[in-house]
Amino acid sequence: MSDYDAIIIGAGLGGLACGAILARSGVKTLILEQSGNTGGCCSSIQHDGFTFDIGPSVVEFKWVWDILFEKLGRKTADYIDFIEIDPIYSFITSDGKRFSYPADLTKTRKTIETLSPDDVKGWDKFVRIGSGMSEIFFKSSMFTPMMTLRDMMIFGIKNPLLSLKLKYVFINFESALKGFFKSEAVRASMGMHAYYLGLPPALCPGYAVFLCYTDHEGVHYPKGGMGSIPKGIEKAYREEDGEIRFGERVIKIITDKNRAAGIRTASGKEITSRVVISNINAKTCYLDLIGRDYLPRWAVKAMESYEYSFANPNLMLGLKDQIGLDAHHTVCHSTIEDMNSAWFDYCLKGKIPSRGFLLLSCPTIEDHSLAPENHHCLNIVTVAPYRLSGGKDWDSIREEYIESRIDIVEKEFHLNLRENIVAAKLNTPKDFERMLLQPEGAIFGIQFDNASSMIFRPRIRSGAIKNLYLVGSSTHLGGGTPTTTASGILAADMILREVF
Repeated sequence: MSDYDAIIIGAGLGGLACGAILARSGVKTLILEQSGNTGGCCSSIQHDGFTFDIGPSVVEFKWVWDILFEKLGRKTADYIDFIEIDPIYSFITSDGKRFSYPADLTKTRKTIETLSPDDVKGWDKFVRIGSGMSEIFFKSSMFTPMMTLRDMMIFGIKNPLLSLKLKYVFINFESALKGFFKSEAVRASMGMHAYYLGLPPALCPGYAVFLCYTDHEGVHYPKGGMGSIPKGIEKAYREEDGEIRFGERVIKIITDKNRAAGIRTASGKEITSRVVISNINAKTCYLDLIGRDYLPRWAVKAMESYEYSFANPNLMLGLKDQIGLDAHHTVCHSTIEDMNSAWFDYCLKGKIPSRGFLLLSCPTIEDHSLAPENHHCLNIVTVAPYRLSGGKDWDSIREEYIESRIDIVEKEFHLNLRENIVAAKLNTPKDFERMLLQPEGAIFGIQFDNASSMIFRPRIRSGAIKNLYLVGSSTHLGGGTPTTTASGILAADMILREVF
């Protein structure tokens, strides 16, 4: 008889959501987490009196957690206090101009008209198509397990609008934008959404352009920091007698006749279970924890073919003044060309981009509890390569990188930053790798292009090992707080239907 019905490796959002539903259904569940807290990339840390988010900085699709807590017989508001964000984004151009996109579609239309009167009709078309595409790509697909080609065909039949808009699957993000907007300024203001999927506009799938629309359906922030989300799910999980052990790193998935049968930890413990759920990077799960010798040849080749997602350095600053920002998210405006160049001319060549994608996140605009009185938190987020050229290493250029990001914000976007800094902490790609065991600091797990999405991504139910399930950013739905949470819901539903 097994020690547990289900063992979950990793206490990220997907693992917690899956565990909570299983525990609610009477499945004896154990979550093993190598660190000292829940959430993985979606967590917060304390530093010099400030609470900083280390990964995601806002939440879209709040209804995903409403579905989760409904399945748990609970209400989201009793576990997570979401604050609505408005405006969604503020932009600063290099010549000092500012504009914002409010949550209200009509008000954003007026902003578009100010920027480019010729693009108002394009915006109206974008909103009209975006509302339909939101239903297909970001709502219907959220709880559709993509296991086979047949699943994709059924999904297409149930969503006939998809056949009319199929071109957005085959064109890139940049081309999709050009189909709606003429102004380079307007295109650039929406182009940074491509990096929300971990790719530049030239490579990101075209359907992701409609994330620019779904923002207007609601963007939220959890009071107390992004770490409040996993803490809320953890609380519900524990209320269902779910068990979590911290500081337990799993180094082996035990198999018996091609079936997952338990795990072995770094301390030598062996724990058996009927089902194993992996909430870690899929390549690590298959190639390291199971091992090439225990996998079919096709599975080894498939895993080796996946590329890790981009790295995402996060500079966290505690400020004694708010430096004049008026929105939770401020984008240092650049061109689509710069965004593509940051990838092709810098990241792929091992160089740190000087422009292209620079996001300033100031959550204390909504939540003052994150910082000492009259102080503010600021995160400066960019993209960068894991491997640096010229013999450089992230540990050796830490101070150089901090100074260069501050210089860009001050000199190119005219914000009085340096003299207001009272605390600073940088998480480099190497730091993410060490803290979260994310290979190459890949916060999105596996690169998300058309060749690595839907049925082409590692699937929730393993096709190589029986009773092994995968959740999180590396599997179907991809990276992001709502999608990883939804993967846990999908996995739990499948496990309850197929095993218990």
